[in-house]
Amino acid sequence: MVVDDDPAIVDSITLLLEFEGYDVTTISHAAGLLKMENEFPDLLLLDIWMSGTDGRDICKQLKQKNATREIPIVLISASREIEKSAKEAGANDFLSKPFEVTDLLQKVKQYTR
Repeated sequence: MVVDDDPAIVDSITLLLEFEGYDVTTISHAAGLLKMENEFPDLLLLDIWMSGTDGRDICKQLKQKNATREIPIVLISASREIEKSAKEAGANDFLSKPFEVTDLLQKVKQYTR
């Protein structure tokens, strides 16, 4: 699942992953993730800076809930502090924008085995 409020990023990641054979769902408002009760994604690619929502806060909340704590979360950001932010939020990993396609594919493969 790709969670980002930038349609261009969502479209490019979705096209790339679908081309590689992955089923991709998207959400533009991360707050909706907190309402998940079933049908959990195998992986969340979660942007940090979204209008009205901080992906780090969403990550922390998902990692605190029994039902969602095992979902791998990769935080994505252009921030220089992305590695520190990802650790503090409890994310499994991070990607710095702009990222290399090979890095994205490697992380997706790593967490969706």
